[in-house]
Amino acid sequence: MKMENFFKRVQNEFKKAAEKNNIAVDLVAKLLTFDRSLEFNVSFQKKNGGVQTVKGYRAQHNNILGPYKGGLRYHPNVSMDEVKALSFLMTFKNAVIGVPFGGGKGGIAIDPKKLNESELEELTRSFTRQLAPYIGPEKDVPAPDVNTNPKIMAWIVDEYAKIIGKQTPAVVTGKPIELGGSEGRLEATGYGGVYALLAILKLLGKKPEDFTVAVQGFGNVGQYAAKSLRQNGFKVVAISDSKGGIYVPEGISDIRALAKYKAEKGNLFSKRMMRGGRKIASEEVLTLPVDIIIPAALEDAINEGNARDIRAKIILEMANSPTTREADKILFEKDVMIVPDILANAGGVTVSYFEWYQNMRDERWTKEEVFSKLKEKMERAAEAVYQIHREKKVVLREAAYMLALERIQAKWLKK
Repeated sequence: MKMENFFKRVQNEFKKAAEKNNIAVDLVAKLLTFDRSLEFNVSFQKKNGGVQTVKGYRAQHNNILGPYKGGLRYHPNVSMDEVKALSFLMTFKNAVIGVPFGGGKGGIAIDPKKLNESELEELTRSFTRQLAPYIGPEKDVPAPDVNTNPKIMAWIVDEYAKIIGKQTPAVVTGKPIELGGSEGRLEATGYGGVYALLAILKLLGKKPEDFTVAVQGFGNVGQYAAKSLRQNGFKVVAISDSKGGIYVPEGISDIRALAKYKAEKGNLFSKRMMRGGRKIASEEVLTLPVDIIIPAALEDAINEGNARDIRAKIILEMANSPTTREADKILFEKDVMIVPDILANAGGVTVSYFEWYQNMRDERWTKEEVFSKLKEKMERAAEAVYQIHREKKVVLREAAYMLALERIQAKWLKK
């Protein structure tokens, strides 16, 4: 998907929700602009002794609800258009889930796989020196994203401490546990999506035991979503990744064993796990005869080309923007309920908020406490979105934007 198309799509969803919710014209105009867009030349030492300079970016969309919040990604295709679009989306995702953050996003236009560790560290520290005046626990709180991780966040914390003269763990989230990171961050997005799904099924008067599920994507999000689904009584019958997958109508018996097999073999074709089933292509997982499908891998995975073939009645969007708007229309006509990404994959930023909260108050929560609080947050958000869906007679995606706008406007009116 071209980023400008994605940005237009998100803006159109926002505008539609604003019109139906009688949002103040001045606030709509404000939310269609950006508080700040930062572009840097980031230079770092190469192992051959030379110096390389690349572009770094940070978009700060809006801070009505609180400090800007959003990831830092390292990828050759990072651009100002991309980080602006994603920071815009983060404003509404944070509002839907009810955390006191605004929207931010940033990154560096580089392929980190072509760097050794010392070059990657030098790059990160150089970027941090550029970002330092604009970030901080009460200003802007970055986090890991594409091709970034806890180690990179640790370098940011260390460099930021040198610049301001004191240790400030809350400057970023997604840190290693020993440096103030939160328990449960690894599982957060996958578990959070399942908590939202469970809340909506409860409102529908349905039980998880009555549903078969297929999951597209078996990275971090897909693995933990599948594990949580199984723990909560769903029958997970199919899982795929980029190399293909398996379909076992009687249910995949051991998600943990399948994850271990993939880690060792690089694929999902475990003969033991596949008993009574068969191999499938990556895309086939979306059109199997199941009750729920979970796209947890690629944007635009559900599109005009396959939407008519989808047999599931519920879609839980764990990937970012996995359903095109053309597919949305087709699925609406087929009476398919879509739990939108803006709600479904907000578990990650929720536990990022928990990490920031713990750092700011010098607290340490157990994993059980984190999961309990995550469940409560996701349930409340899902229930609020569903209530608007019922009252306003709009789809859940539109209801989620309406909820976000209500919360942003309420805070804006108090200022």
